[in-house]
Amino acid sequence: MNTANKLTMIRVVLIPVFIVLLYLEATIPAVLVFILASVTDFVDGYVARHYHQVTDFGKFMDPLADKLLVISAMAWFVEVGWMPGWAFFIVLAREFAVTGLRLVAVEQGRVIAAGWSGKVKTASTMVGIILMLAFPNKTLIALCVTVILVTTVYSGIEYFMKNKDVLLNGDL
Repeated sequence: MNTANKLTMIRVVLIPVFIVLLYLEATIPAVLVFILASVTDFVDGYVARHYHQVTDFGKFMDPLADKLLVISAMAWFVEVGWMPGWAFFIVLAREFAVTGLRLVAVEQGRVIAAGWSGKVKTASTMVGIILMLAFPNKTLIALCVTVILVTTVYSGIEYFMKNKDVLLNGDL
């Protein structure tokens, strides 16, 4: 297993640690674990590209680890009343829709790379989650949820607009 994939697996292992810390109300350690996990996301991508360590395992596991990390935080936010369930649903729906689009594209021999708006969505979501955990006040939480939703919806629309031919070429 190469370095990039090891970093991805560290992120996967940190997810249950993060969740347990949230439930133990160990906020500062939970924030630190989330930050560490988020940093591994950026570092593993850099290492994979810079040192030619891109693998099929990494292509599958890296985005899955990202989604699991973010979804674990947001599910907890819904449970404690910091995020409305409908907002969580929008985030989940976008993730499933973009993943579905990518699967259809693969069947057509195409790979849909992460777009700029998707990267902005990921970064703003991770920063928003960190801010919500570190400074939990209603105004900041509402602002972070709004930014997460706007970037999520925008990037989802952009993925489909830029790749609408994938669906038009499919068996619809």
